Amino acid sequence: MSTIKGGCHCGAIRYEVEGDAIVHALCHCRDCRLHAGAPVVGWTMYPESAVRVTKGEPRIYSSSEHGRRHFCGNCGTGLFYFNASLVPGMIDIQSATYDDPEAVPPMMHIQVAERLRWMEHAHELPTFERYPPQP
Repeated sequence: MSTIKGGCHCGAIRYEVEGDAIVHALCHCRDCRLHAGAPVVGWTMYPESAVRVTKGEPRIYSSSEHGRRHFCGNCGTGLFYFNASLVPGMIDIQSATYDDPEAVPPMMHIQVAERLRWMEHAHELPTFERYPPQP
């Protein structure tokens, strides 16, 4: 059984997750975008029992009637999402918070009805190893 470790930006919150992800989805919904300040958010889903916070205590934000977002109260990093009404007994983990974010490859895009139009062609933009050359 595999163990994945992760945590927030400042290190105040650390967690471990045991076993295999049920799914790893890239979410395009407006709620996730606003909470993360990013155009898309990667989420891995596990049974709640698979995740253990090993350091610190996340703060909880009620982002909707049933949605609960857990984040670091110190640096603001989003960590977990619970929605007992929609997916009882499950937890979503923001996959970019893994120590090795490449540990679980994404499997799908979800909520594309709310995707930013320019994200559909983002892979076509010029790329640079670091920054573009200065004029």
